[in-house]
Amino acid sequence: MAGELALLDTGVLVAFLHRDDAAHEVSVEAIRDFRGTLLSTEAVLTEAVYLLSRLAGGPAVCLEFVIRGGAVLVPSSRESLARCKAVMQRYADLPADFADATLVALAEEMRTFVVYTLDRRGFSVYRGEGGEPFEIRPA
Repeated sequence: MAGELALLDTGVLVAFLHRDDAAHEVSVEAIRDFRGTLLSTEAVLTEAVYLLSRLAGGPAVCLEFVIRGGAVLVPSSRESLARCKAVMQRYADLPADFADATLVALAEEMRTFVVYTLDRRGFSVYRGEGGEPFEIRPA
């Protein structure tokens, strides 16, 4: 993994792949301008495939994005799942969903708090275990 590491959330992934999404242009520009490795989780991929299932070929396009290296999926471990549980409990009032919790846990594991997301509400509140805030992109 060369260059900067950043996390990829569901909203930007779906908007990037779906031309009619209101955030399509900004998501395409943000991902094309990024020079580094986008990391994501199977929970994010599952959400994106589900959301794109209403479009003919949407799930296949989403899977192809990952297969071709558009993002690297980092598998969950027992430790990261325990962290997900803690994140979901801590931010239950938002509520923090499982996909978001996997990204918070991954951020802590990889020591990167840059996230490509449309979820400003959640990621402006979430913090790493050491209190690290997220840098939300696109700005």
